[in-house]
Amino acid sequence: MAPASDPCSFSSFTKCATKHLNLTYHVDFDSHVLKGKVALTIEVLENKFTSLILDSRDLKISSVTANGQAAKFALGPQHSFKGSPLEITLPFELSRGQHVIVEVTYETSPKASALQWLTPTQTAGKKHPYLFSQCQATHCRSMVPCQDTPSVKHTYYAQVSVPKELVAVMSAMRDGQDADPHDNSRIIYRFRQPVPMPSYLIAIVVGALESREIGPRTRVWSEKEYVDLAAFEFSETESMLKTAESLAGPYVWGQYDILVLPPSFPYGGMENPCLTFATPTLLAGDKSLSNVIAHEISHSWTGNLVTNKTWEHFWLNEGHTVYLERMIGRCMESEQFRQFKAMGGWKELQESVNTFGANSALTNLVPDLTEVDPDVAFSSVPYEKGFALLYHLEELMGGPEVFMGFVKSYIQLFAYGSVTTEEWKTYLFTYFKDKVDILNKVDWNGWMHTPGMPPVKPQYDTTMADACIALCQKWVKAKEGDLSGFSAADMKALSSHQVIEFLSLLLQEEGLPLSHVKRMQEVYDMNAIKNSEIRFRWLRLCVKSHWEDSVAMALQMATEQGRMKFTRPLFREVYTWEKHRDLAVKTFLENRAAMHFVTAMLVAKDLKVDQDQSTGL
Repeated sequence: MAPASDPCSFSSFTKCATKHLNLTYHVDFDSHVLKGKVALTIEVLENKFTSLILDSRDLKISSVTANGQAAKFALGPQHSFKGSPLEITLPFELSRGQHVIVEVTYETSPKASALQWLTPTQTAGKKHPYLFSQCQATHCRSMVPCQDTPSVKHTYYAQVSVPKELVAVMSAMRDGQDADPHDNSRIIYRFRQPVPMPSYLIAIVVGALESREIGPRTRVWSEKEYVDLAAFEFSETESMLKTAESLAGPYVWGQYDILVLPPSFPYGGMENPCLTFATPTLLAGDKSLSNVIAHEISHSWTGNLVTNKTWEHFWLNEGHTVYLERMIGRCMESEQFRQFKAMGGWKELQESVNTFGANSALTNLVPDLTEVDPDVAFSSVPYEKGFALLYHLEELMGGPEVFMGFVKSYIQLFAYGSVTTEEWKTYLFTYFKDKVDILNKVDWNGWMHTPGMPPVKPQYDTTMADACIALCQKWVKAKEGDLSGFSAADMKALSSHQVIEFLSLLLQEEGLPLSHVKRMQEVYDMNAIKNSEIRFRWLRLCVKSHWEDSVAMALQMATEQGRMKFTRPLFREVYTWEKHRDLAVKTFLENRAAMHFVTAMLVAKDLKVDQDQSTGL
């Protein structure tokens, strides 16, 4: 049974459901606001319906109409992260099954949590400003008054007016452009999204963008400084899409474009339909980081097509997406590669559990998010604990082909809808009805509702990891006199993925002597490596071993890009070294204004900077 509520939303989604949004935006770079109008087509789910609640956050509402008639509205009290309920009273009564068009005219706040406004100096081109949105998990309400819950899915249409030297793109199909009839210095871009989707997948970017075609249904977008490198880096996108379709069924979203954002984007990628957002930290020039794109492609089925009903069931999005991403890796590389990536994921899970604490309820696969900001709960737990459960079930049910059959069937059954863990589990038992006795032996409570590491540790094939383990152990056991035995040849046979694993293994150790880390730099020239996943782990290792020279480099990497996966651990590592604790805080405060809202909030927590200081209030 569907949950009657979503702890992260005020909206009355049991009384009515949004079916379509029609958005009109005027993007104002001078005042850092979107001047907007949204018409919500709402289906009524009960009789004697006279009022509804929408989610909003820091919005300036000027008027509300219902089917063209003025409607009364009031903003409820402000909640720390949920925003303010927008209560709308209709001038008439409706019955179950009827529709109403509610139109809200409003303006966003310059501090809207979904929107990051960049000055020209914060862009690659340095000439034009830039705007991007990030709505997951609950930030869409700061950009659009809406039912901001993944329980509700709707189509949308949008018209966006921007200065004519800039380009707008959205998480939708492009539907043409015209001169703005009200201002000849502006252009209106139009977009349509015919596939129902949750509000957190609405996305907008405005900047000096260029694009390159890299496949029959794919373009890459970015500032011109990155566009050719992005086209090279993501050239295998079509073959990944085809591989995903062979596993999970047809791709329903039409276009699959990739947009490389400026460095302050807080995530590796964001699976906005028709327009995946990607961090520029993926542009290593060696295609080794394309598993991020495999992950975002996989979300087209698990997350976007079948969606977690509330953020407490986030593992349904992420665990299945990691599973599908690694199945793509299996098809395009090998089963050993999939096993190798799964081992790396287990280590990331261990690190998240260590960071939260093994007894933290936020390490539950299905956490209780009552009065918990989902941004604070974000970690690798839903990804890697979720994957580990699915891999465990795969082994019990008969292997990858058998279990992938279930995943594909689950996607087909729940396509275009939202789902809870209970509904997923019920279907698992139905699909494998001849193996219910095995499923009944699974420690479901241990997996779902118990903090810490999972109750079962899968045994992964170590073929690709053996060389990494051997080299790690050689360094860990080496005495001062053994250091001359290392040479550049140690690394020659290792792929980028294996170098990442080697450094991850070293980070799990107590900490190498400084002499060892310095010798590693001498023989491997680690500081010259551009691959961000390698550089990130290498700099953490150096700081952990108290190499003074590495502190400035670690803080530079933490601030020259804003991907939380890198920025937060780098700041934490420097902060842990007591001698440089003040420097970590000072560097954060100096760079805070250029950071994304979510990144800044979470780094402030990590560094125990009190909120008024961290927000500059």
